[in-house]
Amino acid sequence: MAWYPGAKKLELQPESDSQPAIRPTQFIMHSVAAPWDEQRIYEYWRDSTNLESHFGLDFDGSIGQFIGTQTRADACFRANLRADGTGAVSIETASNLNATDPWTAAQIEQLIRLGVWLHEEHGIPLRICRSWTDPGYGYHRLWPEWADGGTDCPGDARVKQFKELVFPGIVARANGQTTPTTPPPEEDDDMQPIDVWAYKGRGPQGEPETRDAYAYLRQTEAKVSALAGQVSALTEKVAALETTGLTPEQITAIADAVLDGQAQRLAN
Repeated sequence: MAWYPGAKKLELQPESDSQPAIRPTQFIMHSVAAPWDEQRIYEYWRDSTNLESHFGLDFDGSIGQFIGTQTRADACFRANLRADGTGAVSIETASNLNATDPWTAAQIEQLIRLGVWLHEEHGIPLRICRSWTDPGYGYHRLWPEWADGGTDCPGDARVKQFKELVFPGIVARANGQTTPTTPPPEEDDDMQPIDVWAYKGRGPQGEPETRDAYAYLRQTEAKVSALAGQVSALTEKVAALETTGLTPEQITAIADAVLDGQAQRLAN
């Protein structure tokens, strides 16, 4: 049995010793459809089902290995063990409950590292599987023979990342190159990485829009500065009102009404 040195060993028994040996020729990536870390994935395989994967990967890049890569795991249907003794190495990766979210940068980096190790350890060729039996790299829904009844796993976002980041990253790293784990910006690409400086708001007519956060902050600062000037002028007017004979309560009511109007304009 082969154990990946970058993973926490969480060996499943009796499966690890009782299931037949394979010669690993493929690496197939899955989404677990749950926000689980490697420990929780291990517990699910141990306690709740007779299926299992070789690896489990958390959002933060921490990874557990449950069965040696030269022993059959049952996550890939007919790819688990073929008549010629070859089989697939499988990994379940943490995701949202619908498996619609992209892999995190930490997950992508770990998938690349593991993919390179599998190439070096087992000679898995640096290509995407051209058929369900062809040696190489793939994702669960790539070939129907890998899923009993069909599947969308690992989801559209992750299939895109596999093609643009993960598999190219494995090839580049295996060839001694380094690659980023986030793609360059592309115009009109609704699968871009999340920009933490994007502010989602409403336009003048109430339509949804995305604004650059830096520009939005500058606009807000200008509004706050203008409001401060108006408050200063209002303070002078309140002082002047004190000479008119109005009661403090009347002056407060006038000031509140003016400030409410200014705050409403700032919010819009």
